Amino acid sequence: MLLSTSPALRASFFALPPSLRRACYATATSPSASHPEIFDLVCVGGGPAGLSLISSLKSQASTKGLKIALIDAQNLSAPLRTGDGDASGTREFSNRCSSLTPASVKFLKRIGAWDNVALSRVQAYTGMEVWDGVSGAKINFDPMDRGRVAGVVESLGRLVPGSGFGRGAGDEGEGEVATMCENSNLTAALVERVRGLEGVEVLDGTKVEGIELGPEKEKDGMSLDLSLWPVLRLPGNRKIAARLLVGADGANSPVRTFADIPSKGWDYNQHGVVATLQLDQVHDVSAPRKAYQRFLPTGPIALLPLPGNKASLVWSTTTALASHLKSLPPAEFTAAVNAAFRLLTTDISYMLTHSTASQDLEWRESQTDTIALGLPAEFPRVEGVVEGSVASFPLRMRHASTYTGHRIALIGDAAHTIHPLAGQGLNLGLADAESLARHLAIGMEAGMDIGSCWCLDGYGSDRWGKNNAVMGVVDKVGKVFGASAGPVVWARSLGFNAVERLGWVKGGLMRGASG
Repeated sequence: MLLSTSPALRASFFALPPSLRRACYATATSPSASHPEIFDLVCVGGGPAGLSLISSLKSQASTKGLKIALIDAQNLSAPLRTGDGDASGTREFSNRCSSLTPASVKFLKRIGAWDNVALSRVQAYTGMEVWDGVSGAKINFDPMDRGRVAGVVESLGRLVPGSGFGRGAGDEGEGEVATMCENSNLTAALVERVRGLEGVEVLDGTKVEGIELGPEKEKDGMSLDLSLWPVLRLPGNRKIAARLLVGADGANSPVRTFADIPSKGWDYNQHGVVATLQLDQVHDVSAPRKAYQRFLPTGPIALLPLPGNKASLVWSTTTALASHLKSLPPAEFTAAVNAAFRLLTTDISYMLTHSTASQDLEWRESQTDTIALGLPAEFPRVEGVVEGSVASFPLRMRHASTYTGHRIALIGDAAHTIHPLAGQGLNLGLADAESLARHLAIGMEAGMDIGSCWCLDGYGSDRWGKNNAVMGVVDKVGKVFGASAGPVVWARSLGFNAVERLGWVKGGLMRGASG
């Protein structure tokens, strides 16, 4: 209403200090009988990206007064954690886990969410061993390598902004590669944090029935012109307008569809098989842990540590093989996992198409030189799989052409979908949330409308290029290791062996992977 008056009054308005301009923006949003209720920010999607965005906004002085609505079709009041018992308790770990980088953990601590995480159910690891399933070439990422980063690596950090190569030795999470955390544990912690915040209306169990542009200004001039504002239709004929609409609503984002933002990419014709495994090794809580990954021609298989004797499996493979693995009885699935880490690729292929009996595995393993295959000496044996934990999901890469539009911003999977071989999907989403909250705070300090392109362009510039670089590297790595031609195997093995001998290069890679 204020901005629809005379030019002289508008000029006087923009001459006000930023704090007074923000107050005027906040008070010019009173709903009327013919207009929807107005929120400063509406976030569609109650996953970690959307929840962490709201938590971050409410933790900053310049944005803590925003009127925010969170909408999610699921019931966020339902118990989200698998359980808060100890690692050896009766409640099993979820098969949906993520590797949180030190940068992500630092962000979660800063916004007050990490205090609500059930720490008995998270597991940090300080090293990782990666090896080629064909040649046996390997890289052992050891914590000692992190301190060997020379000046050339810091120069790389300046050349590749956001890579993390140039971080100092005293940064958060020094010595840790990542921290394994169940998605349900993290989401529950963030929900608990958001529900304790003022100025946030949580509309869980609410499906968005439609998104459209709002009405034009009425002739009496006593209402806002909402013709360029997104208005969400909710059950019960409720309508809410958003000064800024944030899409954190997943790969098939309705918000992105409404904004007519293209998302390009491709399917890998693969599935990621996940499961919670039982190992033959029981680790003390304070004992250093490692993660393991073997690159097979059909896709990488990773064993990621959880507390006690549990581990999380992520096995990227063909769609047909994923379907076969899910159909196996627990004993045969266990044998298949052990075979995938311990046998020649020809033996793995035979076992998965003819027999997965544990006796067959034992015989073939006795005839295999596991040292030549690159199998780490301390690699654990999988003893079983938690009942009901085997599942799969299709693998694809998608990237939105832009993350912002007029009064629109995309974060998380709504903006990008990445192959899981590097475990970066959730971390990229949290980095999006941190960046968007930071740029909104900067805009608020300058008295900007948070839905304007002036305020949002900084976020898009900050995150699109960084995410695109990570996605490109992950995609190329997957394709290179999926090739079995002799020259390709020789070249990548040469690269593996070179990196293994150069501790400062490994240190740089570890720092980059840590966020």
